[in-house]
Amino acid sequence: MRFHVMTLFPSIFDAYLNESMMKKAIENKKISVDIYNIRDFSKNKHKKVDDYPFGGGAGMVMTPQPIYDTYDHIVKKNNLKNPKVVYLTPKGKVFNQTIANSLSKEEDIILLCGHYEGIDQRIIDLIVTDEISIGDYVLTGGELPALILIDCISRLIPGVLGKEESFMEESFKDNLLEYPQYTRPREFMGMKVPDVLLSGNHKLIDEWRKNKSIQITSERRPDLMKKVIKNDKNK
Repeated sequence: MRFHVMTLFPSIFDAYLNESMMKKAIENKKISVDIYNIRDFSKNKHKKVDDYPFGGGAGMVMTPQPIYDTYDHIVKKNNLKNPKVVYLTPKGKVFNQTIANSLSKEEDIILLCGHYEGIDQRIIDLIVTDEISIGDYVLTGGELPALILIDCISRLIPGVLGKEESFMEESFKDNLLEYPQYTRPREFMGMKVPDVLLSGNHKLIDEWRKNKSIQITSERRPDLMKKVIKNDKNK
C-alpha cells in the first residue's frame, strides 16, 4: 500500500510516522508514505496557495493550480492509473471501518489535506474520487484526518500487525464494540480480573466476551446495535 499525501504542512506527519507501528510498517516495506508540499508547486512568485472566495465570505480558499500540479506530479512520478484521491473534508462521508476495509484493497491512495475555508470546487470535480470526514466537527486542516486514515487502513494490510488475527477482534467487527481487556496483576486496588478469564475454558471466555461486547454496544452505540439486530435477522 502506498500513501501519497498532499499538504501545506509536511512536518506534521514526521513524528507520528516515525513511531511505533507506523515506523515498523514503513521499515518493513508493508506501506510507504510520501509527503508532498503543495506550496512547492505554486507558480506564484510568492508561493501563494490561497485567495479570497468569489461571491465574498469569510476566510480564504486554496487555489486550484498548486493542488492540481501536485497531483499531476504524483501521478506521473508513480505511473498511477485512475488512483483513489481522498479529500479530507467535514462535507464528506463519515469514515468508518467498512470504508477502511474497502480502501485497504487499493494499491495507491492520494490524500488531499485542505486548509482555510476549503479548496476550489474545480479540484474536487477534476481529481477527487472520495470525500471523507472523520466526524461531525471542524478541524484546522486535513492533516490529522489523513493520519487517522493512514493508521486505520495500514492496520488492515497483511503483515503490519504482529498477529494477523489482531485486527479481527477489535472494535467494530460485526458492528460490535470491543469487550473489556485485562492483564496482570490479577488484583489491582481491590479490583479482580473476572473469574471466567482465568478459567481456561475458551468457550465460556468467548461467550463472556460476546455478551460484554453486546452490552457495551447497546449502552454506548445504540445506532450500531440496530445494525447488529438487522444483520442477525437477515442470517
